[in-house]
Amino acid sequence: MQTSNWNVRGLVFTALFAALFIVFSLVKISLGFSLVPFTLQSFAIMLAGGLLGARYGFYSILVVLVLTALGLPLLHGQGGISYILGSTGGFIWMFSISALLIGYFAQRISGKGIKAYILLVMVMYVFGSLLLYVTGVPWLAHIAKMSMSKAMTVGCYPYLIPDLLKAVVASGIVLTIREYVPILTTPKK
Repeated sequence: MQTSNWNVRGLVFTALFAALFIVFSLVKISLGFSLVPFTLQSFAIMLAGGLLGARYGFYSILVVLVLTALGLPLLHGQGGISYILGSTGGFIWMFSISALLIGYFAQRISGKGIKAYILLVMVMYVFGSLLLYVTGVPWLAHIAKMSMSKAMTVGCYPYLIPDLLKAVVASGIVLTIREYVPILTTPKK
């Protein structure tokens, strides 16, 4: 009998975190001065990567992005390729990569002490927030036909502190409950 590269537990948790990502995308606060809303999407990405690991965290976000690109209104109640290529598209494209990198590095942080917590906050903030700006801000500048300086002002700076707070809270949650989340590994052959 051939074993699958997927296990049932992994599929279930992937679906659960995909649903969590969709629900957290519904929390959307428009700031008025920016095309980029405040959301809890990056918080869901941090949790997915931190709790599911690289592989399943990546897939939990990717499945939502693919379905959104196909037209399902899953992100902020919107969908379609035009949404994925819109002003926030540069952020959206990086979501699954962000979960992958968070999962990769979070799995390598052991323990529950202050050192583990600080390392996890750094991983969450760098890969769950700052990485998103690498593609998000230039794309925003391109689509909105604004300078990089203006794009940083409306699409990055106002979000840095809230993103740090998300990383702090997500790290606390991950360190507290990750021992209760089953290790999602590929079954041995």
